Amino acid sequence: MGCHVVASPCTGKGHINPMMNLCKLLASRKDDILISFVLIEEWLGLLSSETTPAQIRFATIPNINPSEIDRGADFPGFLEAALTKLEEPFERLLDRLEPPRPRVIISDTYLTWAVGRNRRNIPVASLWPMPTSVFSVYHHFDLLVQNG
Repeated sequence: MGCHVVASPCTGKGHINPMMNLCKLLASRKDDILISFVLIEEWLGLLSSETTPAQIRFATIPNINPSEIDRGADFPGFLEAALTKLEEPFERLLDRLEPPRPRVIISDTYLTWAVGRNRRNIPVASLWPMPTSVFSVYHHFDLLVQNG
């Protein structure tokens, strides 16, 4: 394999599906690409029956956040876990990935630690999986506050 990409979505359905679609698109355009798609163990069970190209392999980290099934009951807990508890298992996963060495990480924008604290000198691309209008609201939130 020529290029090894690590794809790391946030652990919610609205984030995993867009990342998987991007990975399938990359795999369809480049035969010598290997994509390690990072999931928590619960999601591996949910996606194990999905058909994926041979270039995409699943890599798991332990369940560290509320279950997808009842995530809505504790959304703040889910978000806190994604922002604070995923980094360490993700770093350990990078240590145990099979060669070749990852050349790029595609991380969900929600996982700010992937971009801000990448200690391995691997370039990181950020995927915003939501509509651009949502991004615009976040980006211009100060104007919303100023204008009431």
